[in-house]
Amino acid sequence: MPRVSQDQLDARRQEILGAARACFARHGYEGATVRRLEEATGLSRGAIFHHFRDKDSLFLAVAEDDAAAMVATVARNGLVQVMRDLLARAVSPDTTGWLGSQLEVSRRLRTDPAFASRWAQRSAAIAEATRDRLARQREAGVLREDIDIDVLAQFLELAYDGLVLHLAMGRPAGDLGPVLDLVEEAVRRR
Repeated sequence: MPRVSQDQLDARRQEILGAARACFARHGYEGATVRRLEEATGLSRGAIFHHFRDKDSLFLAVAEDDAAAMVATVARNGLVQVMRDLLARAVSPDTTGWLGSQLEVSRRLRTDPAFASRWAQRSAAIAEATRDRLARQREAGVLREDIDIDVLAQFLELAYDGLVLHLAMGRPAGDLGPVLDLVEEAVRRR
């Protein structure tokens, strides 16, 4: 039997995550049956669950993957850049899948205490990256000083959540660039 390299295993795992993301977005967590996941990935349940313990682990891996990418962007460029990137890719099928996954995370946070407990660490990482970035911006003299960093972070998080909801509801992205400019101006030093 030929040996499979770690790179091949990692590539297969990423393929599964991408297809599962689209499946969860299209059908929701409950509707993304194992049969639908098999169809979406083109793999058998054995191949899928060789990489993930169960459907819940697969969904959490999709959400964690998205959260890790978001944390990296926030740390580098801030939450407003995450919003700009999201807006720039709003018409992409990958973004549509990502939005659906975000909504599914929100639903499960409200309805599944075990998931909420597991997700708390990921949510905290995003919040911490946002606050760290704001602190660095304040030290650089770019961020306004008359408002507490926690309040500024909450403001940006609400703007982000509103953009996600707007796009996930299928509303047109239009030219929301000026709206994001306004959000950014609101936190900048005057």
